[in-house]
Amino acid sequence: MGYACPVCETPQSDGEHLANHLAFAAILGDSDHESWLDEYAPGWNEEGPDELAPRITEYADEAEYPQVFEDTVHDNGHGHDHGGGLEDELQQAGGYGRDATMGADAQQIMAEARQMTERMFDDEEDADDAATVDDESKDENE
Repeated sequence: MGYACPVCETPQSDGEHLANHLAFAAILGDSDHESWLDEYAPGWNEEGPDELAPRITEYADEAEYPQVFEDTVHDNGHGHDHGGGLEDELQQAGGYGRDATMGADAQQIMAEARQMTERMFDDEEDADDAATVDDESKDENE
């Protein structure tokens, strides 16, 4: 069970995803989503999804959300699971995941955002690995 967006009724898996959906839509120029956030969650653009989620879920209706089963997902080493990649998702859903009705420009923006997120996770892993190596080097020198 998830939440329906109070603006466009697109189902989201949980409050955090709903917060991301509303904020991304607003940031990408959807004035309806931005107006809703301004009215019901003033200061939304200064908060992360963890802080925003409890403020917005009280206004959202619960909605069915299709669940992905563990045997249809794989971990590609980034510490989070998702199915076979963006191209597979686009082909299976006829568009960008559950937002299949998005136009080509919006789909391109979302694809670029997903790639940026993947790079961010890669950078975090590289930083964690470098910190571990630095810590080990310090221990050896002491």
